[in-house]
Amino acid sequence: MSDSEKRSKKIEERKRQREAALGFVFESMFRDDGADEAFMDAAGARGEEIGDYTRSLVTGIEKNLTQIDSLIEANLKGWKKNRISKVSLTILRISVYELLFVEDVPTSVSINEAVELAKTYAGEGDGAFVNGVLGGVAKGLKKGDK
Repeated sequence: MSDSEKRSKKIEERKRQREAALGFVFESMFRDDGADEAFMDAAGARGEEIGDYTRSLVTGIEKNLTQIDSLIEANLKGWKKNRISKVSLTILRISVYELLFVEDVPTSVSINEAVELAKTYAGEGDGAFVNGVLGGVAKGLKKGDK
């Protein structure tokens, strides 16, 4: 397998695992327990295998939720966090986590993947909304606002 094919396979696998993380992070909004219990439920009830990247996203978001949400809230122009659809909020959380803590995912890739998830799973216009919020987060992080 060529380096290009390996890179392409890794990108597709990350995309699949990011999508799986979307389900777990979304589900966590309605659960009282943590990520480990959600993983056990998924493995036991649905026979799902949880990938390492999915696991790191979900547990990382859980551990850093306050910091992630404060960055999201700081970049909502004329919105309040409780007015954002839960799907869009979940997508924002995944991308902001990547922007903050995942060094091998370029900013542009994380934002693009988030926009694509929003176009697929969120409401009409949510892709542009997610792009705008994440653009603000990314600009702030470049200025050293981590």
